[in-house]
Amino acid sequence: MSIIVKPVITEKMTAQGEKHNRYGFVVAKTANKVEIKSAVEKLYGVTVDSVNTQNYVGKVKSRNTTKGLAIGRVNKHKKAIVTLKAGESIDFYASI
Repeated sequence: MSIIVKPVITEKMTAQGEKHNRYGFVVAKTANKVEIKSAVEKLYGVTVDSVNTQNYVGKVKSRNTTKGLAIGRVNKHKKAIVTLKAGESIDFYASI
């Protein structure tokens, strides 16, 4: 099982990366901070200063359609905000 599922590439996280050297990742629900730190260091070759984690609960969403009310659920996930040492950065677009 992979620790890091995917990076979070949004306008807000891009601004955090440029200003505060923080990057976001969707991680496995069972991953802890030590595992996340070692996975990021190994995958991107950087030095991690700190890791903050957030558990998101799946929400029930509904919308009106021509067939009636459609009710669904947004998946729950765990997000990690990784702060790197000063002077280091991650380029997500290097492999494109």
